[in-house]
Formats: sequence, structure tokens, C-alpha cells
Amino acid sequence: MPNHLNKRNLFATLLLGVSSGLPLALTASTLQAWFTVTGASILAIGSLGLIGQPYVYKFLWAPLLDRWIPPLLGRRRGWLIITQFALLLAIAGMTLADPKISPSLLVSLAFLVAFLSASQDIAVDAYRTDVLKPHERGIGATLTSWGYRIAMLVSGALALILAEYLGWRPMYFLMAGLMSIGLFASWFGEEPVNNQQNRPTSLRDAVIDPFKEFLNRKSAWLILLFIVLYKFGDALSVSLTTPFLIRGLDFSLTTVAFVNKGIGFAATMLGLLAGGLLMTRIRLFHALLYFGILQAGAILALLQLALVGHHYGLLVFAIFTDNFCNAMGSIAFLAFLMSLCDHRYTATQYALFSALASVGRVFIGPVAGLIVTYFSWPIFFILAIAACFPGLGLLWYLRENMNNHVASATKEIS
Repeated sequence: MPNHLNKRNLFATLLLGVSSGLPLALTASTLQAWFTVTGASILAIGSLGLIGQPYVYKFLWAPLLDRWIPPLLGRRRGWLIITQFALLLAIAGMTLADPKISPSLLVSLAFLVAFLSASQDIAVDAYRTDVLKPHERGIGATLTSWGYRIAMLVSGALALILAEYLGWRPMYFLMAGLMSIGLFASWFGEEPVNNQQNRPTSLRDAVIDPFKEFLNRKSAWLILLFIVLYKFGDALSVSLTTPFLIRGLDFSLTTVAFVNKGIGFAATMLGLLAGGLLMTRIRLFHALLYFGILQAGAILALLQLALVGHHYGLLVFAIFTDNFCNAMGSIAFLAFLMSLCDHRYTATQYALFSALASVGRVFIGPVAGLIVTYFSWPIFFILAIAACFPGLGLLWYLRENMNNHVASATKEIS
């Protein structure tokens, strides 16, 4: 197993994680808070959620980033620089609008930020996938996730504190300046080798060939189904965590905030680190299997909490275990998605894979609500555990085909 890690590119992936995470809250929870304090209606505030649509449909324009090469820094870093500089200007532009005086202008600018942020995510995912060697993907995914979650705290919780003391417009201007972190990372990191030569030769090829290439692989449709199913049980169990703790177990808002957000955040960061380090020592298939079993096992702690009821010690244990194990599973899953990409079409294929992976998270909410309404919280968690097994079973069934899909990764990781 090669032990050499390219620290330059790994550091760049950490900073790109920060750059990727910064804009999200600025167009979601933080923007909702700005509208809230200015007296906007609940209906208007709820409608702000539609601003995030570009994240769902980003695979539609991802082929453009595979096909065209910007004049500076190459195909991957060139698009990073373009999207990040545009984001800096767009976030700064939000300071020109006011939710009381020109709400439509502010919403339009926020939608532009969301579109540019989704485009940056395409470029970041493609760059990370292309530049990292197979044995670096686990730790690279860890660093990216670390940067992303830290940035979410900065543009979420810290942004609200800054808005209270500095004002909303200065805060947004400061957040725009933080996008320079991404610009530095794009300049500092290396361009993937031979990335400009191995690209689609026409826009038609960029749109059609990524799907054609993948679907020609053995068991391609089952691989796509596995992408949907692997995190399905996890998505179901966490979809109603906050209502479960508040309404189901009668914990206070302060307790939920401290344990679910504070301890949960710490557990997630530790889980990301543990998963990344372990993936330098075990095969990718084994990481998916072992971490997937841990994901399912962690839900048992939530089930026990549902059965016991209001118990602080068990609450801390369950939330820590659930976040820690889910983070480990996420690292293996991200590394797997990277390993599936053909480097000619990384932007398009990764955007497609990540969209499929989000299906459970996006659409599971109504189903979860129905289960709890008509049954009970223990039944809900039992079904969440059961929902983990189709993905694990499919993983085992496809183990040989998956080894073929990720052969180069497996050889270097092992």
C-alpha cells in the first residue's frame, strides 16, 4: 500500500470544503433569519426554501464543466476560480438589497448565489475526484467534510452573531470576503494530470457519453440502485431526530441544542477522522460493508432511547454513536462515488451519483411522518434499521462487480 500522501492537494481539498460550505447557509437559514427579523410573513419565509433548487438540478449543466476548458489554470481549477470569484461578487451584491425595501431583488441575488454555489460544488467534486489518488480519497473526503461543516457553522451560527453586532449587510460583505479562501485553494492546488486531453470533444459527447459509458458497465443499474439504498436507513432515522427528542421524549430546546448540535457535531468530526484514517488501511468494499453495519447498529441506540424514554445519559450516548457511525459511513460512500467516475466525465457523473444519493434524504420526510403518526417511535426506528439491510445486501451481492468498478482504487488501498 502506498503511504505517500500529496499534502498540497489534501490541504487544497480542506480549503475547498470551506469554500463549498460557506454559501449554503447564506441562502438558507441565515437568509431566513434576516427576513424574520424584518417582519416578513411565515409564508414568505417558508418560500425561501425554493432558492435551493439549483443544488437538486446541478447535473443538468455539469456537462459544460466537463466539455469546456477556461483559459487559465486548466479544466478543473479554471472552473473553480470562475465560480468562486462570481460567488464573491454575488454574495457581496446581496448587501445592496434589503428584505423590507427590495425583497424581490434580494431573493433574486440569493438565487444567483445558490446557482453559482451549486456550480462550484460540481467543480469541487470533480477536482477532488480527479486530483486525489485512490489511497488519498478517504482522508480527502474527511478533510472536505471537515471544511464544509466548519464553514456551515461560520455562515450559520457565527453569521447570526455578527449580524446582531455589526448588522446584516456588513456581515454578508464579510462572508463574501471569506470566499477568498476558495480562490487561494484553487490557485494553490495542482491541476489533475492529463485532465485537459481526456475530455469530451463536443457538447453532445459531454451530455450523452457520461451516461452511456457508465450504463455499459456490468450491473450498472444495480450499482445505481445501491447508491440510492446505501444511506436510506440512515436518512430515515435522522429525518425526525429533532421532533423525536422534543415531542417524543420531552427534552428541552436547550438540551436538544447542546446534545444534538454540539455533541453531535463533535461526534461527526471524530467519525469523519476515524473513517478517513481507517480507509487508508482497508479495502473500499470492506469499508462500505463495515461502516454500513455500524450505521445500522447505531440506530439501535436510538431505539433503546425510544424504549427507555427521558434519560440524559442514554441521550448523549445515542446521539454521539449515531453521528459518529453515520460520519464513517459517509466517508466510505463519498470515496466510493469518487471511485466510480470516469475522469473524462467526472463533473457529470459525480453530479448524477450525488443526486441519486440524495433521493432518500429529500423524499423520506413524509414517509417518516406517516410511520410515527400511525405507529410509534420504537416502530419507526425498527423500520429504519430494516431499511439499512437492502443496501447492505445489495453491496454483498455486487461485491465482485464493485471490485471491477473500483479495481484501481482497491489495488492501491489494499
